[in-house]
Amino acid sequence: MTDPRQSGERKGLFALIADVPRLIGDLVRAEIQAAKDEIAGKLKAAGIGAGLLVGAGLFALLALIVLLFAAVLGLATVMPAWAAALIVGGALLLIAVLVALIGIAALKRGVPPMPTDTMDSVKEDVRAVRGLRK
Repeated sequence: MTDPRQSGERKGLFALIADVPRLIGDLVRAEIQAAKDEIAGKLKAAGIGAGLLVGAGLFALLALIVLLFAAVLGLATVMPAWAAALIVGGALLLIAVLVALIGIAALKRGVPPMPTDTMDSVKEDVRAVRGLRK
């Protein structure tokens, strides 16, 4: 079938109306693909950031281990070594519980990444189909 724009022909009203379902289907498929692409881009950026944070966390953990060992040795100068290790271990356990509670609260109010640009585009398409302006 030839393109009417290339052959100089013009489509009639009924031919244009018959094309509407196909065009809407194409539009929906394009919007779905745009949403997939947008989510993939956002997740990729989040993955890179998360990887860098994991690397920083690893070095922070190593530094923390050294500092905790120094704290135990420092406390061992004024009390038995087992008591110094017990105090430092208890403090770490308390900190771990607090951080876990804060993390659980953050996860509960977190929102998954939404394809906001694509959603706006779909809303604009719906307004255009209905013949409305912003």
